Amino acid sequence: MSDTNMTPETAPKKSGFLNKHAILERSPTLLFVFSFLVVTIGGIVEIAPLFWLENTIEEVEGVRPYSPLELQGRDIYIREGCYVCHSQMIRPMRDEVERYGHYSLAAESMYDHPFQWGSKRTGPDLARVGGRYSDAWHVDHLVDPQSVVPESVMPKYEFLLHTPLDYTHVEDLLKTHRMVGVPYSDEMIEAASADLRAQADPDSDYDAMMERYPGAVVSNFDDQPGVTEMDALIAYLQVLGTMVDFSTFNADASR
Repeated sequence: MSDTNMTPETAPKKSGFLNKHAILERSPTLLFVFSFLVVTIGGIVEIAPLFWLENTIEEVEGVRPYSPLELQGRDIYIREGCYVCHSQMIRPMRDEVERYGHYSLAAESMYDHPFQWGSKRTGPDLARVGGRYSDAWHVDHLVDPQSVVPESVMPKYEFLLHTPLDYTHVEDLLKTHRMVGVPYSDEMIEAASADLRAQADPDSDYDAMMERYPGAVVSNFDDQPGVTEMDALIAYLQVLGTMVDFSTFNADASR
């Protein structure tokens, strides 16, 4: 019998489940409510158990809180929107690892609030940029990006070179990060201003600062008198990806 000859009495009947599902399809409100319930239940099942784990991020040797100068530089990095074009997350894929280095570990971002993983790259990933270029290269790149990378579409940040860094409230900045779990000690907070100045002055007595922040790069980053916003930003860039020694890193040992 052809379909055109079918009558309501002879047409195949839909099952009870399909009939009930049709109610959802015809009602946007019901469809939204039930979709929301499904997503909520799925989210709870995936996320809730994390609150009962002692540590959701496995600690890795070498990862430390940012020094005061690096932390202020990170704030400038965020303020200027650098995260819009540069991610800080190397995916565990061959082309990523061959270009940028070892894939990113969650522990490397454990003191980042907020993290800078990103999802878009107009420029290269910066997760391993620390130590790859000299301070002078970074100054040239920030002052006039096209002078070192002719095809760059990055804007110029020469004003950072002439803007004194305002670190009046650096102690409060460290206290704020301690409130969200960054292990800054009272000693670190009390010495924040002195540590910031010491890191930007290679002629200073920076031994105590280095004890508190092992591996920190000490330099007059922009070769200018005083501490500038350029100093802070380059100090931050020069530490990215340098805290973990991947030549000796064993993923199993960190678990």
